[in-house]
Amino acid sequence: MNFGFIVDNRKCIGCHACTVACKSEHRVPVGVNRTWVQYIEKGRFPSTRRLFSVMRCNHCENAPCVEICPVTALYTRADGIVDFDNRRCIGCKSCMQACPYDALYIDPDTHTAAKCNYCAHRVDIGLEPACVNICPEHAIISGDMDNPLTEIAMLLAREQVTARKVEKGTRPNLFYINGDESYLKPGQATDLDTHLWSEQTSGVGHFAKYAEERIAQSDPVELAARLTHPENRSQEQPGASSNLNESASKIYDSPGKGILWGWEVSGYVWTKGIAAGAFLVPFIAKVLNLAPVSASVQWDGVAFGLIFLILTGALLIMDLDRPARFLYVLLRPQWRSWLVRGGYAISIYGFFLVAWSASAILGWERLRMIATWGGAIFAVFTAVYTAFLFAQARGRDFWQSPVLFLHMLTHAFIAGSSVFAVNALFTSFENDWAGFIRLVLGLGILFNLLIIMLELMTGHATVDAEKTVRMIVSGRYKRVFWGVCILLGNVLPLALVFSGGDSTMGGAGLLALIGVLFTEHIWLQAPQRVPLS
Repeated sequence: MNFGFIVDNRKCIGCHACTVACKSEHRVPVGVNRTWVQYIEKGRFPSTRRLFSVMRCNHCENAPCVEICPVTALYTRADGIVDFDNRRCIGCKSCMQACPYDALYIDPDTHTAAKCNYCAHRVDIGLEPACVNICPEHAIISGDMDNPLTEIAMLLAREQVTARKVEKGTRPNLFYINGDESYLKPGQATDLDTHLWSEQTSGVGHFAKYAEERIAQSDPVELAARLTHPENRSQEQPGASSNLNESASKIYDSPGKGILWGWEVSGYVWTKGIAAGAFLVPFIAKVLNLAPVSASVQWDGVAFGLIFLILTGALLIMDLDRPARFLYVLLRPQWRSWLVRGGYAISIYGFFLVAWSASAILGWERLRMIATWGGAIFAVFTAVYTAFLFAQARGRDFWQSPVLFLHMLTHAFIAGSSVFAVNALFTSFENDWAGFIRLVLGLGILFNLLIIMLELMTGHATVDAEKTVRMIVSGRYKRVFWGVCILLGNVLPLALVFSGGDSTMGGAGLLALIGVLFTEHIWLQAPQRVPLS
């Protein structure tokens, strides 16, 4: 048994009955939708036509939202329906980043994730989903695709169908008859901000109650005047159709969700890099005999590691929409999720830091040796696990970079050496140790510039990734990227490092820490500004 949907776009009239029925059946709040209808206009006046397309969860066979969910709040049933249990959800929003179809949202009433669940409660008693029952044109067809006697199976065998983003490997179970690329592929249609319903797409985010305020502030008369202005009708977006006779414009869509992972996630990536690097830098120096590592340096590394690890945990909890459930990650783990693996890595790393401190105080050398090596291993894991978490977020193409783990590890060494450089302003170190910090920081910055060049300048397989790069290099983030990340956060500290003066090391370290923070913030935010539907 394998349930799926077909949307027959030869019949859809864009009446929104499916959206209303879904909202009524599941009490979906204002500003968010489980099912919505997208309007696309193609052509130029007077030769135009309007297309309608029902958008919703694709109930994928290889659902990335299920894979990334840390607490099994999302799961695939035996009949192929991807369902969810909001009693387990912690509101981490990972599923929303993983879904390539923008099908999930945070419910403003429960503060948990939600989406189309195929009206599983109706299916269980032999009924069809509410949207199928209400559609006046029978444009939505549901059923068991494995049963050759069902209507959906017959249509799949007889008609040519298309699906959205099959290249993602999700194996979606939502198919379109007469599907058009203008709505199947985001970016094919120009997303004008001048249509009558454009207020929906600006600033709503996942706080859906804000939609009511935006609706109250809108001025339909003014928007209509702007819409008919020739300059607005001629706008084109990168990636949109270049054929003037077939140019496509998005006229109606669901509210935009905005930035899902904000400054808290940027901050926690930064703090965990410091926590990992502060322990790894003296560890490398001692194990490879590259510089003398005094007891005070080792204690500083452990202290910085513990302090910034605590800050990391606090920021992680702050980002959750249900922070009281944060322990579910450890107590109800779904082991395929890198959020769970990372949570355990951070916890075990913290345990080894505490064990090292206790063994140093009590003089237990064997335990301290175990804690040293265990701490180093889990420091590396702590530094790089977010690269694999971001890779699980398959909705964001820019995060699928094969060098992202090197990006994270390099930032950990830069951050670790930087805190020692800043600490040198307040304490004195041996010349050999100061020289080692200068070497690690300098090489780290050079390697970081190389990695950034690889991430931005090498070819990208998708349009979404290319849009993100343009946004960073020459678009919305260009001033912060070139001015703060590159010049202030890399070039200037590199010059200070190689100037040779010990008095400049603290400034170099402080600037490098600022550069790492802003780089992580841009790398986190820019991909989230590319629409997924």
